[in-house]
Amino acid sequence: MQLIGERVSLRLLQEQDLAAFAHYRSQADIARYQSWSEYTLEDAKALYRNMGLRAFGAPGHWFQIAIIDNESGQLTGDLALHFIDGRQTEIGFTLSSDWQGQGIAREALQLMLEYLFDGMKKHRVISITDTRNSAAVHLLERLAFRREAHYVDNIFFKGEWGSEYQYAMLASEWFDKQG
Repeated sequence: MQLIGERVSLRLLQEQDLAAFAHYRSQADIARYQSWSEYTLEDAKALYRNMGLRAFGAPGHWFQIAIIDNESGQLTGDLALHFIDGRQTEIGFTLSSDWQGQGIAREALQLMLEYLFDGMKKHRVISITDTRNSAAVHLLERLAFRREAHYVDNIFFKGEWGSEYQYAMLASEWFDKQG
C-alpha cells in the first residue's frame, strides 16, 4: 500500500523508520494523550515485528502507516489503523512536533479516508480522542467527522480519570462530502 498526496505519502511503517518513529513518540508533548508515557526503539521494533505477522487489513489488528514528507523523504508522523472487523476501522494519528500545524495530518487523514472508503469499501471509520486534545478535536471536526459520544471519566489514564470523544464517519457521509 502506498498513497501519494500533494505534500505527503502514506505507506506501511518500515524498519528504516523505527529510529525516527521512536524518537518523536518518546517526546513528552507527543505522549501526553497517548497510551504510553515512554517510548523506546525496542518498543518500536516490537510493534514492527508484531505488525509483520499479519496481512494488512486483518480484522482485529492494528497497523502503523508512515506519513512521509514528499519533498524531504522524512517521516513526519504516523496513522494507526485498527481493522475492527471487515467493514469498520478505527483511525488514530500521531505527528512529530516538528511537523505539527502545517496541514500534514489533515492531508494524511484525507488520503487514508479516501483509501478506506473508496479502495477498501469500508462502511464506517471511527476515531477516539482525549477531550483535552483540542488539536485532534479540531482536525476531526474540520474533516467532517461526527461526534457520536462523550465518555465522561471513562478511562483511568496516567494516574487520573480522563474523558474521551468518539467521532465517526460513514462511507455515505464521505461520498456526500466529496460531492
